[in-house]
Amino acid sequence: MNHHLNSPNALPDEPSSEQPERPALSNEELRETIDLMATAVASMSNRIDGLTTVANKQFEVLTEARIAAFAARDQTNPKKYGELVGSTIDGKINDNLVRMGQMCVDLFSAANRAQDALKKLEEDRATAERALWEREKKVDQFKARLPWFGLGAIVLVVVLTLLLPRFIASTPSGCAVLGSIWQSTTTGVDACVSFYP
Repeated sequence: MNHHLNSPNALPDEPSSEQPERPALSNEELRETIDLMATAVASMSNRIDGLTTVANKQFEVLTEARIAAFAARDQTNPKKYGELVGSTIDGKINDNLVRMGQMCVDLFSAANRAQDALKKLEEDRATAERALWEREKKVDQFKARLPWFGLGAIVLVVVLTLLLPRFIASTPSGCAVLGSIWQSTTTGVDACVSFYP
């Protein structure tokens, strides 16, 4: 049976000897794995939404801080307060940049973990499909041979029905098993003889 799939990991018609054998997952295990993956993706999506909200808030804070800095510069003596305002703004910007950088690293790490999990799920699905294909192939082969097995059994029964009594009757002990008598004929040949009333 040929399976044609649209995915790049479609099964070939023949199993490859280069791929290691893995135990096939049951349908329930596959469903459970897919459910776990869906839960993980939904959780990551919620986290990303939350992080996006936090990043937007930080951009707003950053914008407000810059506006306040410009307003303060205009209203104060730049020589007296310039350095204080600059260091404050730099500190806020630097803290926000550090937090945003950490969020990017976290998002990238989560995306990599999700990609690895999806790749593993795809490999497990391909392995399960390969095992199913091999089982179907064996069943088809057995179905093709079944009529020949039946014919062979019928021929064997007919041959044994015809030849087995003759074989058993060829010895004195076999003749006794058949309920007959071993005796010499008029020509001097020993034979198994049955008398019927």
